[in-house]
Amino acid sequence: MLKLLADENFDNTIVRGLLRRRPSIDIVRVQDVGLSGENDPTILAWAAEESRVLLTHDVATITRFAYERVKQGLPMPGVVEVSTDTQIGQVIEDILLVLDCSLEGELEGQIQYLPL
Repeated sequence: MLKLLADENFDNTIVRGLLRRRPSIDIVRVQDVGLSGENDPTILAWAAEESRVLLTHDVATITRFAYERVKQGLPMPGVVEVSTDTQIGQVIEDILLVLDCSLEGELEGQIQYLPL
């Protein structure tokens, strides 16, 4: 199963909902691993070191930094960008679907956009 990292400003209601629906999900928040306030390249580098797909609402900057990592040949286990306009229940369902349908490493170098 994919391991996840929730960005600092990612909606914690979604994180809690994911864990309620599936307690076995391996998800940590940026705040939980001492990365609060760090810049996007640092967060992406940590996610790569830990083989964690980043969950984010930040479509403004994460996309650019993620693709820069790919362009430089650096590992980038994947990013899931979640629209803030989508109902929380739909986001939870979509993330669970991505988890159920993806093998470890399958999102390497990719950015997925939710809702599906």
